[in-house]
Amino acid sequence: MEEATAVATDATSDDPAVGLKAVAALRQLAERLETLQVDRARRRGWTWQEIADVLGVSRQAVHKKHAMKTLLRRDR
Repeated sequence: MEEATAVATDATSDDPAVGLKAVAALRQLAERLETLQVDRARRRGWTWQEIADVLGVSRQAVHKKHAMKTLLRRDR
């Protein structure tokens, strides 16, 4: 957790190199967390529309982004 806090702090750095590196790390973390939570929601029976509503995107967008990943993880 301390690492995430440090990255979040770095994102506001006056040094663009530090700030941009932190923004990239936060973007990657957000993507991983979104994938994790979409997978959990689907395993609990949520529809693509319900997920899209919570994420503030279209059903088509969330389905396009996550459907194949979800299927591949279930095959393991």
